Amino acid sequence: MLEMTREEFEELVAEALDRIPPELTRLMDNVAVFVEDEPPADDPDLLGLYEGTPLTDRGEWYAGVLPDRITIYRRPTLRMCDTREDVVVETEVTVVHEIAHHFGIDDARLHALGYG
Repeated sequence: MLEMTREEFEELVAEALDRIPPELTRLMDNVAVFVEDEPPADDPDLLGLYEGTPLTDRGEWYAGVLPDRITIYRRPTLRMCDTREDVVVETEVTVVHEIAHHFGIDDARLHALGYG
């Protein structure tokens, strides 16, 4: 497994977030991004997870709720990558993938766009 500290990985996630166009980040609402070492035991290869209510599903009832949660998992990413550059690319793909879920884009569309 490729070695990278949690701090280094968190910096890659922050850099991936910084590369999201400002016109999109301005539209993001009530969402927080976290880094965890491992995903749930029932899905050990999971690279990222979006939990919440996509913007497209929010209605008048949506108020006073906890933020949506995007989690990026460090160790599965490091296990699947051979180089630091691979980690940079995979982290960016994963971050974009999970943010897309926040915007209501499903997995089938993401795969078609190359963010599988």
